[in-house]
Amino acid sequence: MGFLKSNLPKHIAVIMDGNGRWATARGKSRSEGHREGAQAIDRLMDASLELGLQNISLYAFSTENWKRPITEIRSIFNLLIEFIETRLDTIHARGIRIHHSGSRKRLTRGVLDKIDFAIDKTKKNKNLTVNFCLNYGSRDELLRAAQEVFLERKRSKVSFEKPLKEKELEKFLYTSTLPPVDLLIRTAGEQRLSNFLLWQSAYAELYFTDTLWPDFDKNSLVDSLKWYETRTRKFGGLENG
Repeated sequence: MGFLKSNLPKHIAVIMDGNGRWATARGKSRSEGHREGAQAIDRLMDASLELGLQNISLYAFSTENWKRPITEIRSIFNLLIEFIETRLDTIHARGIRIHHSGSRKRLTRGVLDKIDFAIDKTKKNKNLTVNFCLNYGSRDELLRAAQEVFLERKRSKVSFEKPLKEKELEKFLYTSTLPPVDLLIRTAGEQRLSNFLLWQSAYAELYFTDTLWPDFDKNSLVDSLKWYETRTRKFGGLENG
């Protein structure tokens, strides 16, 4: 199905939920579920290029996910390193730019080196930006941005009594180079934001699907875009002005 470019969301955010449930239902380990989830990311990137999407943010690992068993955490990060090593050349050849949103704290040097390498290699690509939200939490991001505003005002000797404007804060968000989120998708039947891109999603349309993330494919994405087309976006105003 074709979509008018003007009707497409400029930024889609995805909470990729359900890897564990997908694996449990099949008698597999959670690690195998995460591996299947990586395959779904491949499909999403391919479908996004085909449909003409511009920016996608993926909730890969939250600041709260450190509470999970250490074996699962290691498996997720090993899979991330493998994903970059095996897919980066193809990602680069297809004109996809990799971006990272999230704290660098607690990430190992090996993981950071892989992320930095992928970002640097793809930085000039323009067909699609894929923003991996890794070690990301929206509250943490907002606190960090507020602290950066404070430090910048201190360095510049700007009065702290001067009212804070949105753009002053936004330039310190991880997503400062990306547009606001238009469509937020969450898989696996859950209906919450889970501390994901709260500022950026202030006026996002929220699409919830029962599909588990490893089963999410091009048809699933098309269904979400069809639903998005039916929405009337008023941004706090009235439909007819």
